[in-house]
Amino acid sequence: MMAIRCALIMCSLAACQGNRNHYEGKPFSDAQNKAAQTIPGRLQFELYDLGGEGVAFHDNDSTNSGSGKLNPADGNYLNEFRLHEPVDISYTKFRDPLIDNSPFNFVEPEPDQLYVGWTAPGEWIKYTVDVKESGKYRLGLMYTANQDGQIALSVNDVDVTGPIDVPSTYVDKDTIAWRQWHHWNYLDQLPFVQLEKGTQVLTLHTIAVGQMNYEHLDFELIK
Repeated sequence: MMAIRCALIMCSLAACQGNRNHYEGKPFSDAQNKAAQTIPGRLQFELYDLGGEGVAFHDNDSTNSGSGKLNPADGNYLNEFRLHEPVDISYTKFRDPLIDNSPFNFVEPEPDQLYVGWTAPGEWIKYTVDVKESGKYRLGLMYTANQDGQIALSVNDVDVTGPIDVPSTYVDKDTIAWRQWHHWNYLDQLPFVQLEKGTQVLTLHTIAVGQMNYEHLDFELIK
């Protein structure tokens, strides 16, 4: 089992190694987001870099399953967010019938929060970030997982965490099958990471199983 896990993470990391020395991605910006995300702070997963397939991200298909598909292209910012890019994006919906505001959440999410979903093994996403202070950081992941999965984090294309187990948020008592992708939880039992001050490129890798939604990743500086 360990050999399989190692092979999966090496395969995922190898897919983006070519950009290590000459990365051409740029921080995402639009009318609401103007600069690189900063650490310490909160990394929003939907704000991955500009640069396209094979540079800023790798997605297993060319369709955004959320923006413009599940969520109609009707001029609404949340429904159309990055709809012409393959990374699958949706947002937390507080509605009746209950979706992301259901009683089966482990941790209550905020409404109208964009997230990356429909994840699959081998996919990865890059983020150019501005690290304000060198040091050791504690991580916290807001997520859902239809099954147990694995992720990993690399910094400047160097693995800094190895495979991280992400426990399922499946709840037997919820009889609505599609809502098993909408039970939110917060995982803070993650490896510490060392970051240096300045511009860094972080990569989130989906290693095993997928079936996860990623909303944000917190970086708390440990003195």
